[in-house]
Amino acid sequence: MIRRTILSLSKASDRLASLNITLPPPGLPKANYNMSCITTSNTLYISGHLPILPSGSLITGRLGSTVTLTEGQSASRLACLHLLSTIRSRIGTLDNVVKVNKIFGIVSSDDDFYEQHLVLNGASDLIMEVFGKEKGYHARSGEVLRASVPLV
Repeated sequence: MIRRTILSLSKASDRLASLNITLPPPGLPKANYNMSCITTSNTLYISGHLPILPSGSLITGRLGSTVTLTEGQSASRLACLHLLSTIRSRIGTLDNVVKVNKIFGIVSSDDDFYEQHLVLNGASDLIMEVFGKEKGYHARSGEVLRASVPLV
């Protein structure tokens, strides 16, 4: 019943409130670029975001050895919360989002871990919860990294 109520809310800000989600403050770029997003025409391109805890520490590890699938999904969702915060800081409110076109995720995992697509569901599910089907359905791509990942 709660999920049906959330999906019936038309504004992203109302959905966030009904989910009891408070977005973290927008982060700053972590490398040699000076913006976390750029707008061209009516499209917003957003730089990568990391799963940073409220304490400021970064969630690290590799799926399949030091990180479980559930922990990976939580990290994916947390990175997406930071992404939503950046969007809100750029356009004023998430209610102004017309459509989420695509998300891209990077998953650091062991050679014998094959559930990267399920890890990225952490972010995809949040997008759907916040924006609903009409605005939230998106294409998705991912990269599987078997070597070390910078900042991860």
